[in-house]
Amino acid sequence: MLNRYSVKATLVALSFAASFNAKADEPIIMHVATAGPPGHVQNSVVLPTWGKWIEEATEGRVKMKLEYALGEQSSYFNLVEDGVADAAWSFHGYVPGRFRLTKMVELPNAGVNAEAASAAYWDVYQQYFAKAGEHEGVALMGLFTHGPGQIFSKQPINKLSDLEGKKIRLGGGIQQDLGELLGVSPVSAPGPKVYELMQQGIVDGVFMPAASEKDFRLAEVAPHLTLMPGGLYMGSFAIVANEDFLDSLSPEDREAVMKVSGAKLSALAGKAWDQSDKNGIAEALKYEVTIREVAEDASMTKEFQQLTSSFDRKWVESVSDMNVDAAEALEAFRKAARQYQAQDTSVAER
Repeated sequence: MLNRYSVKATLVALSFAASFNAKADEPIIMHVATAGPPGHVQNSVVLPTWGKWIEEATEGRVKMKLEYALGEQSSYFNLVEDGVADAAWSFHGYVPGRFRLTKMVELPNAGVNAEAASAAYWDVYQQYFAKAGEHEGVALMGLFTHGPGQIFSKQPINKLSDLEGKKIRLGGGIQQDLGELLGVSPVSAPGPKVYELMQQGIVDGVFMPAASEKDFRLAEVAPHLTLMPGGLYMGSFAIVANEDFLDSLSPEDREAVMKVSGAKLSALAGKAWDQSDKNGIAEALKYEVTIREVAEDASMTKEFQQLTSSFDRKWVESVSDMNVDAAEALEAFRKAARQYQAQDTSVAER
């Protein structure tokens, strides 16, 4: 029996199929499923820029159209695989069990920004993990992280124990492990739902990047923001495309699309999120959010580092059955990310 979502998906699929029957001299429209409000950094910066790159690279033969409200982001990998959308971006943590290697980039204590992490992520994933086939069924177009995950809360957080027993929205991935470690009462929900959860008092706080002060209007409902040095974690995302859609393009246009994806797209997404974090802090100040910046030598920082000291080893052990050198990959990722950041230049411009 068809539910409301499946009916909507069917109608969207039919409309997409109709576009492929357009006249030969009309551009091919690449329908990209996206989540969050139009002002979210993915929708206002990353995807439009990628679309511009694609249009320029194909001399106008391929154009992008963003498609909103196609269901929960947890379904986006399947939407692309099934051809309902030509491409999409999504958070790996929304699909627990399918993606395990991607947790590498989320591990605490990397000490880098999103641009550096994203640029290194793409390179290391291709070298060490692509053969494992985690993204089988879709074409991997980009990998990136959001900025360091921080603590948004109704009450001040002066020490880690202040989080114990608090109802905290967790988005999946490494956040679940952190929540268990910190003794919170976890509430699972996608990013676009956090404003409602905070506004209605369903949760006491959320773990998200500072960008969410503006992107998800948390500055209006979370009076306290605690900034840990390097954050608690980083979130892992992918941009994927439908293989049949790519195959429908001419070899020339497919190659052109791929050339403006990959490392270039990954670094762009990370860079945009770093800027969005800055915009989020500005929004927090506008709404007079109390911001606490925890020092690198503070007892709270040292306690967090000690509590999470076993995370690397546990992750390596958790993927020991996947025929990859996870320990070497993690070392290579952190080394590359720190080198990118130390260069103090925009890796997205390379």
